[in-house]
Amino acid sequence: MVDANQTFVIVGGGLAGAKAAETLRSEGFTGRVILICDEREHPYERPPLSKGYLTGRDARDSVFVHKPDWYARADVELHLGQPAVHLDRAARTVRLGDGTLVHYDKLLLATGAEPRRLDVPGTGLAGVHHLRRLAHAERLRGVLSSLGRDNGHLVIAGAGWIGLEVAAAARGYGAEVTVVEPEPTPLHGVLGPELGALFTDLHGEHGVRFHFGARLTEIIGHDGMVLAARTDDGEEHPAHDVLAAIGAAPRTALAEAAGLALVDRADGGGIAVDASLRTSDPDIYAAGDVAAAEHPWLGTRLRVEHWANALNEGPAAARAMLGQHVSYDRVPYFFSDQYDVGLEYSGWAPPGSYDQVVCRGDIGKREFIAFWLREGRLLAGMNVNVWDVTAPIQTLIRSGAALDPTALADPATPLESLLP
Repeated sequence: MVDANQTFVIVGGGLAGAKAAETLRSEGFTGRVILICDEREHPYERPPLSKGYLTGRDARDSVFVHKPDWYARADVELHLGQPAVHLDRAARTVRLGDGTLVHYDKLLLATGAEPRRLDVPGTGLAGVHHLRRLAHAERLRGVLSSLGRDNGHLVIAGAGWIGLEVAAAARGYGAEVTVVEPEPTPLHGVLGPELGALFTDLHGEHGVRFHFGARLTEIIGHDGMVLAARTDDGEEHPAHDVLAAIGAAPRTALAEAAGLALVDRADGGGIAVDASLRTSDPDIYAAGDVAAAEHPWLGTRLRVEHWANALNEGPAAARAMLGQHVSYDRVPYFFSDQYDVGLEYSGWAPPGSYDQVVCRGDIGKREFIAFWLREGRLLAGMNVNVWDVTAPIQTLIRSGAALDPTALADPATPLESLLP
């Protein structure tokens, strides 16, 4: 039972934090709910920042998790533009940037992640960008529009999901784009060489230039403006703007200073939580990009930086805070849109974990499903311009059953028929 006089505090104004607050109320919690956001914006979702909002297809208001008046109606106390700067576990207080002390009975850390910075000369130039926050997307949207009008050049460091989605958006505006990537293909660490080349071809057809096997070593500028980007192989690429899309790091400073258990950076970092999303302190939980959770049936610890994880972990953590039994075991899932290609990926198949990749459908037409297997068991599946197959793919992954690769590759064999 939860005392109605208790105070539950959520630190983090992203999707995980906002959905946790919503769940506390929908589950009947009548105590105080305090949501601390270090941005002045109401909680918003991040996928539109590199997709619909960045391309100009979606309006700014579409990114917000709830309408602004929802928080008052739900009796959720918002502290906007106030970072949490200190956590005192003994006193059960969080101190905000303006000195305000907030008491908690239960605390959820949903502090998210921050973009990794380029460590090269020239990063202080005005034309160097990151993409993580709504303000970044607003600025970058204007930059891409201007580059398109003026036939300007954008250099992107990193061919991951953010780098590729921004490349597609930039080409939509008409900007010239060069992507610098140390691996031999885009998304090499996620999809492996077998399917990474698909994105080389896709973006190449739309005029994106790739420079593989190289890293940025210097951003050259004059009077504060970007002129070019130099790589470690001596190449120099014309650039009016540069985007650093080299990944994100979990925001663990608050937890680390408070002595909570963390995961080593070499293993992905993050706040260590169990399957109920509880930290090493029984009254503190973590969810979203910052949480490295024990996964019950994968048998490993995962930190997942994708929309679906924030969407579902926030509510799961809220229910655990209320004393409900929680074992967070969802199949990891993400999606991407680039030009006329839409895809969904379910599962977890890091490099070296699989021994076979099987495809069904037409890769040339970019209408197919790829399956990553180990000893015949499905680890992950990615459907590209093929829809309504996520549920059976995830069920096959969960089953752990040995599958016939020939049947898996046959479009005439319904996926449901392969279920054990």
